Amino acid sequence: MKQRAVLAVGFVLLGLGALCLVPGVALAGDHKPKNGPVTNLPLPRYVSMKAGKGNVRRGPGLTHKVDWVFVRKDIPLRITAEYGNWRRVQDMDGAGGWMHYSLLSGRRTVVIRKDYTPLRTTPDVGSDPRAYAEQGVVGYLGTCLPLWCRVRAEGHRGWVLKDEMWGVDPQDLRD
Repeated sequence: MKQRAVLAVGFVLLGLGALCLVPGVALAGDHKPKNGPVTNLPLPRYVSMKAGKGNVRRGPGLTHKVDWVFVRKDIPLRITAEYGNWRRVQDMDGAGGWMHYSLLSGRRTVVIRKDYTPLRTTPDVGSDPRAYAEQGVVGYLGTCLPLWCRVRAEGHRGWVLKDEMWGVDPQDLRD
């Protein structure tokens, strides 16, 4: 089993580089807005790891080889395809594969992309920082405006620019 690890503040992530094509599942390069054939939820979309450990397979089924193991609860993943009880996921580096849906949660999380990212009191670059997050910190996603999202991480809350985190798209708006 191949492994790739990224370490940051006690954060370990292992990913997969293989891609499997399944009949009826759109290719990753297909950028037309669409819904998944199983859940009828938008594709792509973000979820998080419900489990503390999850096998990532080359294809959608237990007979497919395990190439990677994600080992961080709450890490955000992007679902790009659905097939039965299986979801094709990608991590922030684009690595991924197929995971069983029971290992995933609809709870939205994000990963901070750069060191010393301020969590601000208001969604304004001039507002005071409440705290600073290191690269790799995982936070829970709250309200999202066109450029900003409210994030809660390790007991701290604040507003973070969308382009300073992974797990949210520029067009995402949340109440």
